[in-house]
Parts: sequence; C-alpha cells; structure tokens
Amino acid sequence: MMKIEAILRPQVLEEVRTAIQDLGVHGLTVTEVRGCGRQKGFTHRYRGAEYAVNLIPKVKIETVVADDQVDAVVEVILKAARTGEIGDGKVFVLPVGEAVRVRTGERGDPALA
Repeated sequence: MMKIEAILRPQVLEEVRTAIQDLGVHGLTVTEVRGCGRQKGFTHRYRGAEYAVNLIPKVKIETVVADDQVDAVVEVILKAARTGEIGDGKVFVLPVGEAVRVRTGERGDPALA
C-alpha cells in the first residue's frame, strides 16, 4: 500500500477528485493548506495599501491505494492538475505499513475498499 499526497491549486480540486474516483478510488481526504515554493507569494492591494502574501492557499489531497494503482492515480492527478505554470503543486508517494478498517477490523488492501 502507498499513500499519495498531492498539494495542488484549489481550482483543480474538483477535476482531480473526479478523475481519481473514475479510477475506482473512493477514499480521499482533502485539507485546505497554505504554503510557498518557487511561487514565493504575491503582493495584494487593499484600500490603497500593499500587503505581501507569502503563503499561497492550496489544497492537500491524500489517499491510500494498493501498490498496483499508484502509477495510474499519480498520472490522473498530473493530467488533471497541470497548467504548466509555477505553483501547480507537488505529488508525494509514501509507503504505508498497515491499514485497518475500524468498523470491521479488516487489515491491508481489503481495508482500503
């Protein structure tokens, strides 16, 4: 099992969520986050005053999938989220040691379905 974490632009969330669900992956966690990378923020004007916004609003999508689904999920995330501009985000793939469904006690891949 692998955990896929994607930090993306908020405006691509719905397209990415739909693409992941179309692959048959239904467990998904979405968190509103703020951060910076190469994009480094921007200057915002409000009532004539300038404000530096250093942390950009993003969404973090997390899901855990079976090993054989990892490449497909990463590819649909990349396809759905890519604009070609700085700030498109990052995708991280991490190993998961164990998954347990609380309701039934199922372990491993069966706990993911």
